[in-house]
Amino acid sequence: MFNFIGNAEQDLAASFNSYREIAYFNQAKILEAFKEHKVREDNFYPSSGYGYGDYARDSLELIYADIFGGEDALVRSQIVSGTHAIASCLLGLLQTNDELIAITGAPYDTLGKVIGKDNPMRSTLIGKGIVYKEVALDINGEPDLEGIKKALTNKTTMVFIQRSKGYSLRPALSIETIKILTDLVKSINPATIVMVDNCYGEFVEEIEPPQVGVDITAGSLIKNPGGGLAPAGGYIIGQENLIEEISYYLTAPSLGKDLGASLLNSRWLYQGLFLAPHTVLQALQGVSLIAYLFDKYNYEIYPHWETKRADIVQAIKFKSANEVLEFCQIIQANSPVDSDVRLEYALLPGYSDDVVMAAGTFVQGSTIELSCDAPLREPYCAYLQGSLTYEHARYVASQVHNWLVETNKGR
Repeated sequence: MFNFIGNAEQDLAASFNSYREIAYFNQAKILEAFKEHKVREDNFYPSSGYGYGDYARDSLELIYADIFGGEDALVRSQIVSGTHAIASCLLGLLQTNDELIAITGAPYDTLGKVIGKDNPMRSTLIGKGIVYKEVALDINGEPDLEGIKKALTNKTTMVFIQRSKGYSLRPALSIETIKILTDLVKSINPATIVMVDNCYGEFVEEIEPPQVGVDITAGSLIKNPGGGLAPAGGYIIGQENLIEEISYYLTAPSLGKDLGASLLNSRWLYQGLFLAPHTVLQALQGVSLIAYLFDKYNYEIYPHWETKRADIVQAIKFKSANEVLEFCQIIQANSPVDSDVRLEYALLPGYSDDVVMAAGTFVQGSTIELSCDAPLREPYCAYLQGSLTYEHARYVASQVHNWLVETNKGR
């Protein structure tokens, strides 16, 4: 088994070296931002009540804006998830009769609920009278540039781009592709707002969406940018006027960014951000190793282990729902928390199908920690992501290898 892992690491050496160079670049970028804003121990003290003059919060938001290349930012523990961050952007910026077009196919399941695709309740976008359209991907799973050109008009208020694959098998979008899409949209209507769901993509490349012209970018702190230390929260980065509008939705009109106490020990958010490039490196190496393993046992993997990555998610296609469950159980059984929990498919808030989630994590739901989830639907795929340390993923790979050998899976 260890010979197999060693051989895999030799084959993956070029990819691993590339990931390390990107991590070094991003580490330097974050360090320079910390130095520029003169981070001190005072930055770590929480506030209470309304949160007026919250130095820790305000300083962290300036640092995020600098690192990601935006004019302003919201970085708040009151943002409960990536979906909440994205929903805050959509509901804060769009009004009745505005048009939203998702130009990278159907969005992630939980966001579909926010839009109101199947059930347009009054609280959803469609329920509020916002016009919603989708441009399907082309036959190769790539954005359909011609279809996007046909769909966009001078009435299009916002386009939505999802960087990660979600529960699909399409490639994650590189920053280069996001730039192409942004330039295309702006060439048709410069006033159209371009928004990117950046979940799982932070620090996988050397630049971020705001640096290629994206107007609003959002994500979760319990994914990449929290570095495995942030206990909760989300971020929104972009143009100053748009951030102001979103802040009025997040709190209340006229209150905006000035309110919202840190409550948490802000050190976790600062230190997590500082560690994020290295933690993302660990995750990229870990999922690449496990992808290599499944490829050698003739499973379909997305992306292939030799492919340049644009996010930390690895999709693995299985033959049955039960096989997916067995794999997820191995992840759970070799987690530092709740390793004895038996998994089963169940319906969770925001999802249309039952899902299984292997998440023996220190932070509940953290997907920068080694975790895996899968919807109960065809094609039967598990979506693996994260790992605080490469060594953890390497150990899990050895256990998965044993499972594949013992059960003769994939042969």
